[in-house]
Amino acid sequence: TQIIMDSVIEQQRGYHEELERVEDAMIKENLRKKASRAGEISELLVESYEDRDELRQEEIESVSGPNEFGEFYRRYKALKDYHTRYPADIQEPMQFEFIKMQEAFESQSEEVQNLVTFTDEEGYGKYLDLHECHEKYNNLKGLERVDYLTYITNFDQLFEIPKEKKNSDYKDYLNSLLRYLFSYLERIKPLLDLDKEYEEIKEDFESKWLLGSFPGWPKDTGSALSRTGAALDLSAFSSSEELMSLGLDRLKSALMALGLKCGGTLEERAKRLFSTKGKTLDQIDPSLFTKAKTGKGLHDGTDRHKDIANLEAQIYHTAELLGTQRAQTRENVERKLARTAEELEEEEEVEQYSESESDDEGEEGVLYNPKNLPLGWDGKPIPYWLYKLHGLNIYYDCEICGNYSYRGPKAFQRHFAVFDLNKNCEGIPNTAHFANVTKIKDALSLWDKLKDSKTKERFDSDAEEEFEDSFGNVVNRKVYDDLRKQGLL
Repeated sequence: TQIIMDSVIEQQRGYHEELERVEDAMIKENLRKKASRAGEISELLVESYEDRDELRQEEIESVSGPNEFGEFYRRYKALKDYHTRYPADIQEPMQFEFIKMQEAFESQSEEVQNLVTFTDEEGYGKYLDLHECHEKYNNLKGLERVDYLTYITNFDQLFEIPKEKKNSDYKDYLNSLLRYLFSYLERIKPLLDLDKEYEEIKEDFESKWLLGSFPGWPKDTGSALSRTGAALDLSAFSSSEELMSLGLDRLKSALMALGLKCGGTLEERAKRLFSTKGKTLDQIDPSLFTKAKTGKGLHDGTDRHKDIANLEAQIYHTAELLGTQRAQTRENVERKLARTAEELEEEEEVEQYSESESDDEGEEGVLYNPKNLPLGWDGKPIPYWLYKLHGLNIYYDCEICGNYSYRGPKAFQRHFAVFDLNKNCEGIPNTAHFANVTKIKDALSLWDKLKDSKTKERFDSDAEEEFEDSFGNVVNRKVYDDLRKQGLL
């Protein structure tokens, strides 16, 4: 009611409730269309907690001061008076609004509800499907072709690719990879604020680019001679005449390292090289560069490199956000590679039959199971690779259990802890000695050997009990009794 909502604290409570229900609706529908409303509520909450007009503090003091009961009854009386004047004004709880929204969403067709789609390879958002990006990577010139498993492991190690090979085709590949990763991330994490994430990436990238610390893109800083090639440190030279003593070839090599014109006489080369002392590439006279390095070309190349590096930065961060899905994808690919060709063909055959017969057989209540696979927790046949992994295609017969067949080694080993030897082998205890024994004849033979061994190990007093005569000789009991009877002791 209006009387209650005049309370600042009650307004905050209402905002919190609505925000929680909006977020819950976003999760259930797997949509981001309610994100704007959630943002508006959050802004209202922040503004309310800032309490610039101090109404919230005033209300807290009124309900927690010495006259709190008086304040309570004052509000209670105002509430009763309001409903007395307006008895037909019934306020509906907020949860009813969201219940109606959920019912309207569930009443839609299945195609409308499943707005988020995944490919078969993605497994409803559990795995990545990078096959198309992998194919584009292998088509890049100058880069070594890799298999799909290696690509999944190393697709974000872009800093290992030489800078010279990062051309326009490479940029197109990065755009394609980033589009897929962005789309996949948007589908599996609809509540993630991607715009905010990429704003932070951009800020971090700009700072690293200026410092020259971005992976794979070292910055050309300091003197103009800090470049690859036969560079020359000019700090040791005070004039162009001193440079002339190095000769034509050495000056030419130093000029080529800078991308400058390297022709002319010895004096011209020395003056041209000395003019670059203490300058960066941007400060050097553009007319000194060769045609491929002059003016606009340098800046265009730098901008192009920066755009490519920016794409790499976004891929690095997105790969971190998808670390769990990436690890699961790698495990899934390894599991598939471990299967034989026959197993893959048989599994594909089972899947094809299951898809073609699912509708008809589902209505009749009979599952199509040509391989006679065991049923899983969902009442459907388990995958064929799991069937082979647990060895369920192998049967073990046990004569002691009445020629019962056990499916798989796990069930076979488990039955030895509970099977009854006395049922067909009377008098034989169920001990660890009889593990993996399935024949009655073998069990009886082993029992006889165990009894003989126990008999031999039993203590024989006549042969093993020792006595000592009056002379200190040690003899066994039998010899001692014979000597004593003959009076020789």
